[in-house]
Amino acid sequence: MSKVNWQNYACNGFYDELLAGPGQPRDVSRMLCEYLAQLDARELADHKTAVDVAIQMMGITFTVYTEGSMIDRAWPFDIVPRIIPLDEWQRTSAGLKQRVQALNMFIDDLYHDQKIVKDGVFPAEVLAQSVNFRPQCVGITPPHRVWAHICGSDLVRDKDGTLYVLEDNLRVPSGVSYMLENRNVTKRVLPELFATGRIQPVDDYTDQLYDMLASMSPRPGDDPQIVVLTPGIYNSAYFEHSYLAQQMGVELVEGSDLVVGEDDCVYMRTVDGLQRVDVIYRRIDDMFLDPEAFNPDSMLGVPGLMRAWRSGKVALANAPGAGVADDKVVYAFVPEIIRYYLDQEPLLPNVPSYLCMFEDDRKYVLDNLDKLVVKPANESGGYGMLIGPHSTKKERKIFADLINANPRNYMAQPTLSLSTAPTLCDEGMEPRHVDLRPFILSGGQSTYVTMGGLTRVAMTKGSLVVNSSQGGGSKDTWIVDTKRG
Repeated sequence: MSKVNWQNYACNGFYDELLAGPGQPRDVSRMLCEYLAQLDARELADHKTAVDVAIQMMGITFTVYTEGSMIDRAWPFDIVPRIIPLDEWQRTSAGLKQRVQALNMFIDDLYHDQKIVKDGVFPAEVLAQSVNFRPQCVGITPPHRVWAHICGSDLVRDKDGTLYVLEDNLRVPSGVSYMLENRNVTKRVLPELFATGRIQPVDDYTDQLYDMLASMSPRPGDDPQIVVLTPGIYNSAYFEHSYLAQQMGVELVEGSDLVVGEDDCVYMRTVDGLQRVDVIYRRIDDMFLDPEAFNPDSMLGVPGLMRAWRSGKVALANAPGAGVADDKVVYAFVPEIIRYYLDQEPLLPNVPSYLCMFEDDRKYVLDNLDKLVVKPANESGGYGMLIGPHSTKKERKIFADLINANPRNYMAQPTLSLSTAPTLCDEGMEPRHVDLRPFILSGGQSTYVTMGGLTRVAMTKGSLVVNSSQGGGSKDTWIVDTKRG
């Protein structure tokens, strides 16, 4: 590892988040770039070691499933933050609020009158073949008519600097604990850079989350009993479940800790007897939530929970059935969904998309598999995708057969030139591709967007895969007020 010389930093034709070109820091990142350039090789190595020690001491881990076994790994973190100007983030935040508001109206409509289908804006066949539409939720009206209380939207920047929404995660979005811990680690290692007050704080998230959950309580006059429902210690996101429960000061429970009474209320088993629960922040997928309503073999859920929710005796976040909008085919219709419900133009653009269910789109996709990214409608974590430019002829043949067998389940997008950010590697400071997952909280009265989000980075040179389960890492995300100081 050598001393940082920004004159030798090559952006390679991509938009870089910190530099406009070799030796040309952007205004928002000038202070950071100058600071890093002052450090010699030993100091850089010491900072990297300090990060590794802090992560070990703080117990920040994630679980990877591989070859039938589970491995607990230390959270992969890069010391160099990603920086976004505050004025740009304010525009982005407004676009995210608009998007989630429209998506919640869309979900509520699908489980009630389905006006958007009747008006011909959203195809009936897309809904009919949705694997995440839950008939058990038809006619239910959750508090404030909000279904997706916590959303994690993935943003990517193309080579012209445009920020696109890549997908919306509305079922059980994860990663916010790592956003918060990334900031804690960075403050330990680079404390002097926070002295200016220009870097916006992120530590109010758990207070905002608690307040949002409390606003859903069916007993608004009382101090609500809130719990986080986890599948258990073997879940890959268990660190986050326990972290959020601890930070909010609420109980972390498993399905066996809860019981639904004859009065349709949910109770928690305690040493002092049963205690009523008002709000459940559930981190269990729909199909395992209630064996009476969904998968009868589920050992993770709570029998009768859907009955309690339907009767209004308990609130669930996110609501079962919210995943109907968490579908990469539905994603392509979000601009029209915004226009339909809000009568507004989208503030944030979608990535151009081709839906294989439409004949012309399907023909284009099959003819250009070597140039496109092909995604199944309902996979997550970067699994089940074909990245055309990096694929083999055999892989493209397999995907062509999959698309022809089930066109509704596949969509494609052009291969974006994802932006890069300087990343401290064994060879020195090098560009690596990044994306960003901000988190949006939707309650009854207001919508809250995190100040930045979880920046994920592809640690392998040239790779576009940022998922931690597939070798990706993360960075702290700084939203910087350029008008201050």
